[in-house]
Amino acid sequence: MAAATELTHPAVDRIELVEVLAALGHPARMDIVRTLASAEAVYCGEVVPDLPRSSVTHHLKTLRESGVIRQEPQGRRTCLALRRDDLEARFPGLLELVLAHAQTG
Repeated sequence: MAAATELTHPAVDRIELVEVLAALGHPARMDIVRTLASAEAVYCGEVVPDLPRSSVTHHLKTLRESGVIRQEPQGRRTCLALRRDDLEARFPGLLELVLAHAQTG
């Protein structure tokens, strides 16, 4: 059994397109992805400070379990990063297409 602070992330070959698209289909999650796309890494409380903590937790879990982001505990904080290379390896061009559409749409 995983420790309480240990977060699981799907292996690259286990990332499913339908899960990624479902995760990216929510406006708050797209805001998180856009924020992470413009930075190396961000701490949990910095991504969407205007949402309740429970909502942020839910959105981050959805993004992590779909394979879109990586969450790494660093002391009392959690560092977030977009799994850009993993998504590109699994679905070439998808992330860039989604981010380009999000900026124009």
